[in-house]
Amino acid sequence: MASLFLPKHSLPSLLSTQIPKTPSLHSLPLVSKSSHSQFYGLTFSSSPSLPLPSSSSPKKASIFAKVSKGQVPPPFTLKDQDGKTVSLSKFKGKPVVVYFYPADETPGCTKQACAFRDSYEKFKKAGAQVVGISGDDPSSHKAFAKKYRLPFTLLSDDGNKVRKDWGVPADLFGTLPGRQTYVLDKKGVVQLIYNNQFQPEKHIDETLKLLQTL
Repeated sequence: MASLFLPKHSLPSLLSTQIPKTPSLHSLPLVSKSSHSQFYGLTFSSSPSLPLPSSSSPKKASIFAKVSKGQVPPPFTLKDQDGKTVSLSKFKGKPVVVYFYPADETPGCTKQACAFRDSYEKFKKAGAQVVGISGDDPSSHKAFAKKYRLPFTLLSDDGNKVRKDWGVPADLFGTLPGRQTYVLDKKGVVQLIYNNQFQPEKHIDETLKLLQTL
C-alpha cells in the first residue's frame, strides 16, 4: 500500500495560513458610547444604545401646527420673568406678537430677542405687544431680559405645554424646539404664522410687515 507523506508543514498550519483571521473585538476601532454636538448654542447628546429612527417611525419634525391662520389659538396662563401670572386674554383688544423660541442665552435666540428689542418702538407705534415664550424658568428669563435690556414680556412654558397646545413644530427630527412666530389681531385671531429656525431676525421683518396692514 502506498504511503502518503506530508511535508514538515502540517495540515492545520497550512489551513491557518490560508484562512484569514477574523479580527477580534479588541482590534476593531471603538465608537464612543456617547457623542455630543452643538447647534445654535444648544448641546445634544446621543447614545448607541438608543434605537435609530426607522423609515416607518413617525417624524416629529413633520407635525403640522394645530393653530392655523384665521383661528383663535388656545388660551394660556403662564408666569413672566418677574414671577407674575400673565394670560393671553390680557392682550385682547390690541395686536400681539407671540414668538416661541428654543432657549435663553443661545446665539440664535439672543440675536432674535435683541432684534425685537431694537425694533420695539416700531411695534409700539403699531400698537402691538411682543411676548416671547420658551421652556426656561422665570429666573432664567429675568437674567436674560436684564442682560440684554429686553423691554417685552418673556413667559415660562413649563413642560412646553403651550408649545404643544399650539402645535409648534420641532426641528432636527424633534431634537430642537421650533422657532415660530404668531401675529394675532385685536380680536385674538391669528393673521400670520412664520417659522424660520436659521434666520431669527427675519421674524421681526415679517411681523412688522404684517402689522402695518392691520
